[in-house]
Amino acid sequence: MDIFSIIGLLGGLALFLFGMNVLSDGLEKVAGGKIERILEKLTSNPLKSLVLGMGITAIIQSSSAMTVMLVGLVNSGVMKLGQSIYIIMGSNIGTTVTAWLLSLTGIESDSLFMRLLKPESFSPVVAFIGILMIMISKKQVKKDVGSIFVGFAVLMYGMDFMSTAVEPLATNSQFTSILTLFSNPVLGVLVGAIFTAIIQSSSASVGVLQALSMTGGITFASAIPIIMGQNIGTCVTAFLSSIGANKNARRVAIVHVLFNCIGTLVFLAIWSLVVAFVNIPFVNSPIDPFSIAVIHSIFNVCTTALLFPFAKLLEKASCKIIKEGKSQSELLDERLLTLPSVAAGKALETTKDMAEIAKASVFASLELLNKYDEKKASEITESEGVLDSYEDKLGTYLVKLSKCQLSDADSKNVSMLLHVITDLERIGDHADNLVGVSREMFDKQISFSHEARGELTTVAQAVSEILNITVRAFVEQDINLAKTVEPLEQVIDTIVTEIRTRHITRLQKGSCTIELGFVLTDLLTNCERISDHCSNIAVAMIEAAHGTFDTHEYLHEVKTQPDGNFATLCAAWHDKFQLK
Repeated sequence: MDIFSIIGLLGGLALFLFGMNVLSDGLEKVAGGKIERILEKLTSNPLKSLVLGMGITAIIQSSSAMTVMLVGLVNSGVMKLGQSIYIIMGSNIGTTVTAWLLSLTGIESDSLFMRLLKPESFSPVVAFIGILMIMISKKQVKKDVGSIFVGFAVLMYGMDFMSTAVEPLATNSQFTSILTLFSNPVLGVLVGAIFTAIIQSSSASVGVLQALSMTGGITFASAIPIIMGQNIGTCVTAFLSSIGANKNARRVAIVHVLFNCIGTLVFLAIWSLVVAFVNIPFVNSPIDPFSIAVIHSIFNVCTTALLFPFAKLLEKASCKIIKEGKSQSELLDERLLTLPSVAAGKALETTKDMAEIAKASVFASLELLNKYDEKKASEITESEGVLDSYEDKLGTYLVKLSKCQLSDADSKNVSMLLHVITDLERIGDHADNLVGVSREMFDKQISFSHEARGELTTVAQAVSEILNITVRAFVEQDINLAKTVEPLEQVIDTIVTEIRTRHITRLQKGSCTIELGFVLTDLLTNCERISDHCSNIAVAMIEAAHGTFDTHEYLHEVKTQPDGNFATLCAAWHDKFQLK
C-alpha cells in the first residue's frame, strides 16, 4: 500500500463522514420539531420508548447524537433519567441501519438487478436528483430532501473510495500479519473502541471495517471483537457532552457506557468460550460487508434483549456512580444545538413559559391596584427578575441557534422568538411599574373617585383580555386568534385617551388633584404599553407565518382591508369595553 492509497483512504473517509453529516442534517431538518415533540409526549411504556429510540436514531443516523440529545433533554428537565434508558437501548439498534446500507457495496453478481443495487450504479443518479432538487426547488423541504439524496450519494462514494484504496492490501503479507493480531478478542475490542472514539461515530467505524473486509484479509474471529469494541467507543461523544451538566444528565451518559460495556463483556465472554470449546467452521473465514451488518445488528439486538429487563438496575447503578445531591435543570441546554430543530422546539417551549410568567405578573399587579399586599408586590418584582433572566438566556441561545443550519420553518420561528422575548420582558417591566404605582397609592393613602375607579376597572379588564388572548394565541400558535389582538389594542388606545380627557375635565372642575393626575398618568401609560407589546407579539406571529417582519407595513395593510374585518372587530371590542 503506497502513499497514494493512504491518501485515497483518508479522502474516502473524509467523504464518508461528510456525506453522513449532510445526510443526518437533511433527515433532521425534514423531521423538524417533531422529534422534540414526540420525546416530550413520551409515555413511561418501555417498549414504546425502545421503538422510539430505534426510529429516531434510524432517522438521524447517529446513536451518539441521540444520546447527546438525551443528555440535553434530561439536563433541561424535559425528560426523566428513567425514560432515557429505554431510548438509549433502542438507539443502539437504530444505528445499525447504516451498516445495512453500506453492505450493498459488497454485492457481487452478474445479474442486472443485483448490479443496479450496487451503490456505484445508483449513487450518481441519486446525487443528480438531489442536486436538481437543491437548485430548482423553491420550497425548503424539497431542498432538504435533496440534501438527503446528495449526502447519501457522497457517503456511498466515500465508501467506494475507501474500498478501492485498500484493495492493494489484499496481497500485502504485512497487513495480513497485523490483522491476525486482532483475533485476540481483548485487542480487537480495544482497537474497535479506540478507533470509534477518535472518529466519534460507530456507523463510520463500521463502514471502515466493511471497506477493509473487502480485501478478504479480515476474518470473523478478528471482526467480531472489533464490532463489540465499536459500541464502547461510540459512548465517548455523549460522555464528553455530559461534562458540566447536572447529575441526572451525567447519569444518562453513564447508563450509555454501562449498557455497552456490560453487553460487550457478556458477549465477548460467550464468544471466547464458544471459540475455545466449539469447532465453528467459519471462524477463520474471511468476512464480508453483509456479514458485518448482520453481526452488528445481532449484537445490538441481543444486548438490548439481555439488559432490557434490568433498566431499573442500570438507573440505580448510574445513581451509585453519580451520587445524589443538589441538581438543577438548566433553562436551555446548548447540547441540543446539535439537533437544531429540537433546540428550536425547546426555545419555543421555554418562551411559552416566559409568556405565562409575564401574564401572571400583570394580572397580579392589576389586583394590587384594588388591594395592596407587600408580599405579592415582592413576588411580582422577583418575577420581573426571572423574566430578565429568561430574555438574556433565550436571546443568547437563539442567536447561537440562528447560526445553525435550520429548516425554513425553524428559521422563521427563531426570528419570531427573538422579537417576542423582548416584548415579554418589557411586559414584566410594566407589571413591576404598576406595583410602584400601587405602592405609592398605599403609602400616601390616596384613592381615586368612584367615577375614576370605574374607568380604571374597564381599562384593567381590557388589558387583562388582550394579554390573555395574546398569550393563548402564542402558546397554541393560533394565528387566527392573534389577528384579534390588534383591533383590541386600538380600542385600548381609545379608552386611555378618553380617560385622560375625562380626567382633565374633572381637574378643571376641582373634583380631582394634580397628585392623583400623576398617578393616573403612570397607570394608564403602563397599561397602554402592555397592550402595545401584546400587539407586537401578535404581529410577530402573523409576520413569521408570512415570512416577513415588516410590522408597519402589516399594520397599515390590516387597517385598510377592504373587507372591513378590522373595523368590525374594533366595534365588537369597543362594545365590550365601553366606558360608562
